[in-house]
Amino acid sequence: QVQLVESGGGLVQAGGSLRLSCAASGRTFSSYTMGWFRQAPGKEREVVAAVEWTSTVYANSVKGRFTISRDNAKNTVYLQMNSLKPEDTAVYYCAASRMSWPPTEYHYWGQGTQVTVSS
Repeated sequence: QVQLVESGGGLVQAGGSLRLSCAASGRTFSSYTMGWFRQAPGKEREVVAAVEWTSTVYANSVKGRFTISRDNAKNTVYLQMNSLKPEDTAVYYCAASRMSWPPTEYHYWGQGTQVTVSS
């Protein structure tokens, strides 16, 4: 069992930056593929980025602006978000998958953190 706790969300002006963090419990953090998802009001949840050991993948809408990284020693995954746009406004969720890369299912989810980008 893995418990995930996100932090770092908030209100930022367009063009600004935020860094989200997701702290995971458990001793096997390094074995999980980690992902960031988001869900805006009235929209379906979408994957933003995912990371295995060195492999990463990004949604086209965030490529070149967002960077996902992980620190296995700290059991933490990060999402650095730069050049934020109002359309990035959403609740952001951290998730962990037991599947090999690239995963098609995520098994553990955090509670989410709100990111609001004002124009």
